[in-house]
Amino acid sequence: MKRFYAIGFFILVAFDTLAQISFKLAGEHALPLEFSGAWLSRVFGQPWIYGAFVGYVGAFFTWMTLLEHAPIGPAFAASHLEVVSVLALSAWLFNEPIGWPQLLGAALIAGGIACLARSEAAEQSPEAPAAPHGA
Repeated sequence: MKRFYAIGFFILVAFDTLAQISFKLAGEHALPLEFSGAWLSRVFGQPWIYGAFVGYVGAFFTWMTLLEHAPIGPAFAASHLEVVSVLALSAWLFNEPIGWPQLLGAALIAGGIACLARSEAAEQSPEAPAAPHGA
């Protein structure tokens, strides 16, 4: 079951990241904003807007599948790993700066997820037998 969770959360993060990066790229091609048929044609003529739709739909179905099987606390926390992946890809693709606050935030997200996962695993593991008295 742990493998199912790991693969599922990897797929969820991939879909969420695809959606966010695609929206960024689509947004760059949507400027200047105007309400016209030409603008809609320009926006929907870009492949990135479809990447955003695929990302959101894929993330939705992946999330619903994971919620059916995974404990809600760690699942909800792990769903926020996309913040870290988007941060890393934004630095690489868009040359967005990453400072200490972003690195600290990413570390706190990862640490929080690890703590929740560990506590959930400890709660689900069978109790060790108690040592007999006088031993």
